[in-house]
Amino acid sequence: MKHSAYFSANVHSALKHDPPGAWMPHVPEGCIRLSSGFPDSSLVPVEELKQSAVHLLDEERDLPMHYIGSPQIEKLHIQLLERMNERNISVKREELLITSGACQAIDLIARILMDEETYIIVESPTYMEALEIFQNYTDRILTVPVDQHGLNTDMLEVLLVTRKQNGKPMPRVLYTIPTFQNPTGTTMSETRRKHLLNLASVYDFLVMEDDAYGELHFNEPMPTLKSLDREGRVLYVGSLSKVVAPGMRIGWVAADREWIQALFRFKKDLDHPFAQSVMATFLAGVDWKSHLQSCRAVYNAKCRTMTDALAAHMPSNVSWTKPDGGYFIWLTATGVDTAELLNKATKAGVSYIPGKHFCLEQEYGQDKLRLSFSAAGEEEIEQGVRRLAEFLGRR
Repeated sequence: MKHSAYFSANVHSALKHDPPGAWMPHVPEGCIRLSSGFPDSSLVPVEELKQSAVHLLDEERDLPMHYIGSPQIEKLHIQLLERMNERNISVKREELLITSGACQAIDLIARILMDEETYIIVESPTYMEALEIFQNYTDRILTVPVDQHGLNTDMLEVLLVTRKQNGKPMPRVLYTIPTFQNPTGTTMSETRRKHLLNLASVYDFLVMEDDAYGELHFNEPMPTLKSLDREGRVLYVGSLSKVVAPGMRIGWVAADREWIQALFRFKKDLDHPFAQSVMATFLAGVDWKSHLQSCRAVYNAKCRTMTDALAAHMPSNVSWTKPDGGYFIWLTATGVDTAELLNKATKAGVSYIPGKHFCLEQEYGQDKLRLSFSAAGEEEIEQGVRRLAEFLGRR
């Protein structure tokens, strides 16, 4: 008997899509990776995390290695609550759930909100891993474009009004990265944020706010959707991956108590108690404001290096976004199939991610690509942009 006969509908849906990274060609040695959305290695506090782990084990012996873990885990809850409070997000202890990274948070929310009959809305383009997660639960995905001011809420309103008038099923949830979006680097304006929340109220849907990059602002920070929410419609997803270390797998959800209770039932023991204990010990001893300032300064300098290099070297058929924070810049190369070009580009010494992998309608991203300035050094960034520009120019 074929194993597929036993698969659930969700597994069959997942198998229709390529696994993450299946499209990426081999990256040869010496290739400059402008594709990598990783933190700058100099900003990952390796020694501090090592010292935190040693201190934890010296103080508590084997306790952090057990299922329940260290009492430090409760301190991590308090630390995250304090950090959110500094950003005007006021939530109680019972309104917070720590997860194994932001992706687990997104998957848990999808698990309690989505099935094959559920309509959802995502930005176009959007975070590819989130799109893959949602496709595991539903194929009824609607898209709204992102422009230089983030999610186009006027177009969202047209979509909602039209569906309502035509008696079509309405969306249950909208997923957005409003601040320094992945992949475009754009930020939703405050006017649009308020408009989005008003639409959520009028048309009765929830908003999943992915704020993985929100603290990495180069100028004045934008208010989070969660801080503007007055009706409990926003399920806020946070992460320490971009500002501490992705391998620690520390994320969280902040939402009304009933949502947290539902998420907790599905999360069960899918935790990393040792990592959470180490992170709590690290946060207790670090000057967090100073750490964030260092991160912002480094990424701001790298972003300027990349935008200066783009301006100096790119041919006239190429345009790009100008982020105010985060990791990414989104390029449009008119007349170029960026997916078809990728293998040749990596052989020429520079890698990127083709835009179609961030788009439900892949033809929308055909002439687009994502560059990351976070992981590469400034000299590598300048050289990588020059290589890519030369390659685009002689296509």
